[in-house]
Amino acid sequence: MIFNTFVYYLMFLFPAAVAYRLLNKDLRPWSIVLFGSGFFVYFAYHMAGLAGALCLALFLWESIISRFYKLDSWWCVLGMVQSVLILGVFKYWNFFTGLVFWHADNPVHWSGAFLPLGISFFTFEFYHYAWDRKYNRTESGTLSEYLAFILFFPTMVAGPIKRYQDFLPKLRATPKDWSNDWERGISRILTGLVKKFAVADLLIALTYHLNAADIGVAARPALILWLVAYSIKIYADFSAYSDIAIGSARLFGIVVPENFDWPYGRQNIQKFWACWHMSLTRWLTDYVFIPVARLPKFRPPLYLAIVITMLISGLWHGAGLNFLAWGLYHGLLLMIHQQWRRWKGPPSEAPAAVFASRVATYLFVLAGYSLFAMNLQCSMLFWRRLILG
Repeated sequence: MIFNTFVYYLMFLFPAAVAYRLLNKDLRPWSIVLFGSGFFVYFAYHMAGLAGALCLALFLWESIISRFYKLDSWWCVLGMVQSVLILGVFKYWNFFTGLVFWHADNPVHWSGAFLPLGISFFTFEFYHYAWDRKYNRTESGTLSEYLAFILFFPTMVAGPIKRYQDFLPKLRATPKDWSNDWERGISRILTGLVKKFAVADLLIALTYHLNAADIGVAARPALILWLVAYSIKIYADFSAYSDIAIGSARLFGIVVPENFDWPYGRQNIQKFWACWHMSLTRWLTDYVFIPVARLPKFRPPLYLAIVITMLISGLWHGAGLNFLAWGLYHGLLLMIHQQWRRWKGPPSEAPAAVFASRVATYLFVLAGYSLFAMNLQCSMLFWRRLILG
């Protein structure tokens, strides 16, 4: 990840943030687009051995199309469809075609496929803008403002997922308090780097990829230790990148959404998801759950809308059956929670009950990480060995 390199800070972040503050209002968005993000996109993809020019062309194409988005316009629908198609081709082509040709060699396997960095994040921002323009929930802004929103490199590769109507006023405001912004920004970046190098990376030795042979010989305490270590590692790793992105944005005087709020130890699975990857949870709620729940001809019940939303969440995290299973697992947990609330009413606030619910929620989240981290076959073997020994 480029956030871990001096190149990111010396070539992109610090020069772009200084230039942004020194330029006038009309040129500030272009400083993000040209001075920072254009070169950043190409450099980041080139570093990964990818076609940087092609990836940048995708950004520019979708940005040009966005200029035609109007209230109830079919251009908005085109924008949403093409965003999903681009994500599907680059991230899910081999997965879905592999499902079609399950018992045979995949004749349409794309051997040259590559995954543009951050495609899951910027696709959701493309989609959100087209949706909100269709329903007149945000203004169009200028081309430079929209490009600055899409190509705001601190959040491009690891989130948080921004909303245009929240980003635009901050982009238009004149940043004034250099010292406060830079103090808060650098402090947040350092927090993220400590999480990454002093916690997440140190746990790699305990959370290496488990295969069937490893699971077959591992003792039960070792499997439990692996799960706990993995839960800490994935939180430290993911929240570290969010901290760095949020801190980087603050150097520009721009505040982007928080992404994590100490999710472990929450009292139920719904509260966990309200505090884990919060920008994704809000996005899925607004653009998947609510529209599905309100379908005029289908009218799916609440539980079906929950499951569909969580299946999409699982697939968003990775192209694999294990991620679909992980999404389904959390969808079922949310369904059970909703049904339990209907039966039992509000949860007890007694200290013992609160403590028990917090522990239970963490254990259920912990159990799901085997699906997230390994394929279905290994995950099933993992739990058979954990339960039966």
